[in-house]
Amino acid sequence: MKPFVLALVALFALGCTQSASKKVKQENVAEAAAKQEANGDLPVMTFDRTEHDFGTINEGDVVETSFSFTNTGNSDLMILDARGSCGCTVPEYPKNTPIAPGETRDIKVKFDSANKPGNQTKTVTLTNNTERGRDIIRIKTMVTADPVKEQQRQEARNQIKQ
Repeated sequence: MKPFVLALVALFALGCTQSASKKVKQENVAEAAAKQEANGDLPVMTFDRTEHDFGTINEGDVVETSFSFTNTGNSDLMILDARGSCGCTVPEYPKNTPIAPGETRDIKVKFDSANKPGNQTKTVTLTNNTERGRDIIRIKTMVTADPVKEQQRQEARNQIKQ
């Protein structure tokens, strides 16, 4: 039976792709989180704030803010992924880096207002090893339209109507 198991393990190891190894790593993190949950030793991601208002900005401005967070739990916190709700919102975060209990870090969020006139509300979803497994931070702003681009958009709309 052991040679059969070893052969299967060898085949699996040879057949792994990068995405498969990434999935295995995520499964290992999930298993570790399950063990931590059973022991009551989960990390907790506590933010100084979960929303930022840039106020009024001009179309084309690129603005940035930082969200500070502390691991107030009893075990290492890991952020596995951070995704903006659109391509104009880009997070910078400590990916797959253990954050010890009591340690504070930052997540930078950059917003590019090009072609985004009007009220804008965007989110960044953080996938982590906390009990919830996800946290969401938000940015919002009022983007004042560039007069030239607004005229071009209006002309394009008129062309479509004709």
